[in-house]
Amino acid sequence: MTIDARWWRRARLLGGALVLAALVVRVGTGPFLEGLSRADPVTLACAVALTLLTTLCCVWRWRAVARRLGVDVPMRDGLAAYYRSQLLNATLPGGVVGDVHRAVRHGRDVGDRRRGLASVAVERAAGQGVQVLVAVAVLGVVPSALLVLLLLIVVVGGLRAGWRTAGPVLLASVLAVVGHVVVFLLAARAAGVTAPLTTLLPLAMLVLLAASIPINVAGWGPREGMAAWAFGAAGLGAAAGVTTAVVFGVMAFVATLPGLLPLLAAPARPVVEVGSRA
Repeated sequence: MTIDARWWRRARLLGGALVLAALVVRVGTGPFLEGLSRADPVTLACAVALTLLTTLCCVWRWRAVARRLGVDVPMRDGLAAYYRSQLLNATLPGGVVGDVHRAVRHGRDVGDRRRGLASVAVERAAGQGVQVLVAVAVLGVVPSALLVLLLLIVVVGGLRAGWRTAGPVLLASVLAVVGHVVVFLLAARAAGVTAPLTTLLPLAMLVLLAASIPINVAGWGPREGMAAWAFGAAGLGAAAGVTTAVVFGVMAFVATLPGLLPLLAAPARPVVEVGSRA
């Protein structure tokens, strides 16, 4: 590992820790402890079920991208790999270690490191891009004309990539975002927030965007910071935002625990075909 890589890793940890420290100074430890106690079994079970659906959507997206690049990801192996990557992202600093592990392992399994790495990189970029577009649409932060232009860019990109690939990628990404939003809304209700869903939806999009920032301590930091700010700005109170984010974090962690199975299982190489393009 180079000096720059070590520095960046430490900076990400420090950034997440500073956000959490600032929140403790502002709202105290009460909202954090309250969030931990609010994650009841029914809420956690719902998170596990919803995360299974969103993970299946993500695997569907990955399979479409990989097929376009000339490699195949079997559904069973893809589901195991995705759960494993989500668990690593949820437990290790930075929030991207799982994706790196998935990319490296996929490249090894298919016997083509470049295509393996590219399939994961493009899949993640597509997911993040669609999430940003959905957030922009929900928040209404850009003029309608610009939003139409962005949609046209997506359509043109889809035509160039081939709708056999772009269609599933877009649909799977939107469904995954919807699943994550529903989990957040459940977290808000579990945290005791009674605001209308129309109020909570934009807040959910902001928190989800912040959660994707790779400057955190095992997923914690920007997510809670954004929730505190957004809920405070909406008149719901920063403490309620922190409590909701903590419940959401616990739900997300528990929902990725199925990733322990492939992580602890003996490594197996999936049978993959290289060279078949969509």
